[in-house]
Amino acid sequence: MPHTSDPDEDNLDAPPRPHPVFHVEQALLGALLLEPQRLREVTGIAPDAFSTAAHRALFAAIRSLPPPDPVEHTKNAKWLDTVLTTAREEARGLSAPYLHNLVQVCPLARHAPAYARMIEAEHCRRRLAAAAQRLTHTATDSSLPQHIAATLTEADAVATVVDDIAGRFPSHPGSLPRTAAPAQAPPLGEEAADEERLLLATVTAQPSSIEQMRWLAPGDFTHPLHAGLWQCLTALDRRGTPIDPMTVLWEAQHHGLLRHRADPRELLGLLAGSFGSPEHWAERVVQRSVLTAADHAGRTIEAFTDDAASTPYQLVVGSRRALADLSAVRTRWRHATSPFPQPGDRTPRARATRVAGVPRAGPPQTTAPSATRSPR
Repeated sequence: MPHTSDPDEDNLDAPPRPHPVFHVEQALLGALLLEPQRLREVTGIAPDAFSTAAHRALFAAIRSLPPPDPVEHTKNAKWLDTVLTTAREEARGLSAPYLHNLVQVCPLARHAPAYARMIEAEHCRRRLAAAAQRLTHTATDSSLPQHIAATLTEADAVATVVDDIAGRFPSHPGSLPRTAAPAQAPPLGEEAADEERLLLATVTAQPSSIEQMRWLAPGDFTHPLHAGLWQCLTALDRRGTPIDPMTVLWEAQHHGLLRHRADPRELLGLLAGSFGSPEHWAERVVQRSVLTAADHAGRTIEAFTDDAASTPYQLVVGSRRALADLSAVRTRWRHATSPFPQPGDRTPRARATRVAGVPRAGPPQTTAPSATRSPR
């Protein structure tokens, strides 16, 4: 079949095509210009729900002016002139021909409530997309002084938007979002790997600390081998088996970590040495896990909002699932950093190092303290 060229395909200066909601906005504004009394039937939206400055200004002008007498409105354009004059205070590019065009493109003025509902849905999509973008940006901005706190604040903001959408569009039977979630971010750099190795070596040398770190999960590690070794350590601790590099090596073999001709000497070297407090390194690992989960949740929700096929209900369901994964890591982070057990936390955790005035021992300081970890 011969290729049919698009009129704008080779025109780099052609403006981008408007989204479908742009035409819906035109239809609603045309309905309100044609029959201003329909404004009483339009609920759930404000001027900021519209996608362009001109449409926002027009809707604000229509809402701010008293409606004309219906009979008089059919005889003259005085009210339309007033609307145009008022709207041009915010959008100087508006013209009388554009208002005439809005009236012409409106299919049926009595469908104004349906048009408003469509605009409300698209506005919710844009709000959710913006909140997800802020979450992703914050989670990946390592320059923030209170990185975790700022990230979790943005996560709460996303949850607030999701709850608002759920209130506006009640749940109903339906499918999950059809959009595939983005892949997990690739493993972080050597700093993350080094800290995980230090944790594993320090815990191997001080196995009594394992009982106090039940909040650390294999999924918090950035490298599969490190996650597997943590599972080996916790399995040995549960069984009461003595823990040292040799017993961990033997357990690693049973967990399948020495396949593909892996060199046992490398694993033994990884487990050698002890530097600082195990909980210090464990908190660093779970902190990084929170940020990774937040970044993935934000990118997943962005992917849902970018798919025009996603309904408001699907956005709510998909976003709540994405935030649930972050919430699970967040709960463990709270347990890791709280000096006292949380309600319902039955895990025994001796926190002698958390007594006021007795800071936890960290790694040997050879450089200036990192901004990512505030002193305790």
